[in-house]
Amino acid sequence: MSKYCLVSGIFFWFLVLGTAQAQTGDRPNVVLILADDLGYTDISPFGSEISTPNIARLAAEGLSFTNYHTAASCAPARAMILTGVDSHRNGVPNIPEALPPEQMEFDHYQGVLSNGVVTLASLLQDQGYHTYMTGKWHLGHTPDLLPSSRGFDRTIAMADTGADNWEQRTYLPIYDQAHWYADGAEHTLPDDFYSSEYFIDKTIEFIDSNNADDKPFFAYVPFQAVHMPVQAPKEFSDKYAGVYDEGWTVMREKRRLAAEEAGIIPRETKVQVTPGTLEWDALTAEQKDHHSRRMEVYAGMVDAMDMHIGRLMDYLQSIGEYENTVFIFTSDNGAEGSALISPTGRSPLDQWFSRVGYETGIDNLGERGSFVAIGPSNATIAASPLTYYKFHANEGGLRVPLVMSGPGISQQGELSDEFVFVTDLAPTILGLLDIDNHNGNWKGATVEQIVGTDFSSFLNGANQQVHSDSESIGYELGGNSALFKGEYKIVINREAQNESEWHLYNIKVDPGEVNDLKNEQPQLFEDMLSDYEAWALSNNVLPMPEGYTRRGVIFRDGVN
Repeated sequence: MSKYCLVSGIFFWFLVLGTAQAQTGDRPNVVLILADDLGYTDISPFGSEISTPNIARLAAEGLSFTNYHTAASCAPARAMILTGVDSHRNGVPNIPEALPPEQMEFDHYQGVLSNGVVTLASLLQDQGYHTYMTGKWHLGHTPDLLPSSRGFDRTIAMADTGADNWEQRTYLPIYDQAHWYADGAEHTLPDDFYSSEYFIDKTIEFIDSNNADDKPFFAYVPFQAVHMPVQAPKEFSDKYAGVYDEGWTVMREKRRLAAEEAGIIPRETKVQVTPGTLEWDALTAEQKDHHSRRMEVYAGMVDAMDMHIGRLMDYLQSIGEYENTVFIFTSDNGAEGSALISPTGRSPLDQWFSRVGYETGIDNLGERGSFVAIGPSNATIAASPLTYYKFHANEGGLRVPLVMSGPGISQQGELSDEFVFVTDLAPTILGLLDIDNHNGNWKGATVEQIVGTDFSSFLNGANQQVHSDSESIGYELGGNSALFKGEYKIVINREAQNESEWHLYNIKVDPGEVNDLKNEQPQLFEDMLSDYEAWALSNNVLPMPEGYTRRGVIFRDGVN
């Protein structure tokens, strides 16, 4: 071989390898941020009085979806986000704590992520991505189920439904301790821990540790904010002093008007008061003060989360990766409106609070050692103008904000009312990164196929619609069910509201679910009901046992 041929060959391979490295380095990073129990209008771009300038920046730089739907409870939503597979096929049809024994006899009703699904992290890891996760996991505790075994290189994971945000302690008597893990091993939190700050600290640490190798990264940041116990540094809560003193009726209307003005909902959207909401004017001054302070802490927790998101954005800007990063911000489900916790008194957890040292008085609300939950009436502010909240299959439980920005997203500062479902996120991320769907085969094994729709072409302006008007998307969690088709939705809440009849709504023009169209459009209703039954059969949706209640199963051993 001549010297020329040898040099030419070396030069050729140098170019090939150099190009491959450049292509790997140029591939977009992904930051997937998941709030916990955040309501539909809890961020400023969607009409909130809560200051969220960093999320607002992402919205201004990208596209916000006002008709995005998720599951009404945390673990099923998380499993669908990470796999693109329906919750009745990915192993998590309900949170494990709420699954009745009769259902847990079936393999697909274990409440933990099935080995028959592939996570987004595994797919990206296989393509040379660094993969990081910091925050709430809630998809399994055993070594083979922790995120370190499901495609993530580095992890800080809280494995329960929730935990204290100030220290390593459990927040409910159903756990003996708060289960924290780092890279698959049991983990002890630092003394100066605050959840939102710590998750971003570790995310930055993980990214920085590999920044020099020019490989892209996927960072999944599932915050504990604003899951109960709602807790925030006092300086954040105090920013909202007096904001909620007029009560939930006034604040709901303020949010509705602000959401209309922002284009989040149609003009003159009709609303209804969620049943069970208290009459503000019937409360004592002491009760009003306590409810108001609980919302101030809630707002402070959202504000603090946004500030820490801003720290991550600033860091990525400093290392030159901000412009090459796809940002996705959303919530796992709607606002928490459970009446289980009532810190003003007569709570079924009062004895437990006293025994473990949780305070519920107004003086210390949100700070270390306190327990805060906003309750059902305040939750109607967070969900406004929608009906109901977490666990319910109404819009307040299923519809949450979705903000996307970065490479591949051509719209800037725009809104879309296209219907998008939680299983669509994983295939869309793959589409944005030009990574192939596994199509039901992973490393020679048959796995559950991704059922979500890749709407990356919609994001870059090539397509005008995400789902066709004839496509049906079913949903069920704990006996509460829905089916979406075009602009329409049928819904029934068997467990949450003890309903025996389905309803039909046009949720594009009537997001408040005020006008039931079942009698006006009987053929559409029957067609959609038939579609739901076919979906439930094909996904092996199990009926709920007679007398099932979520609270009854979670606290089957009592709360004292």
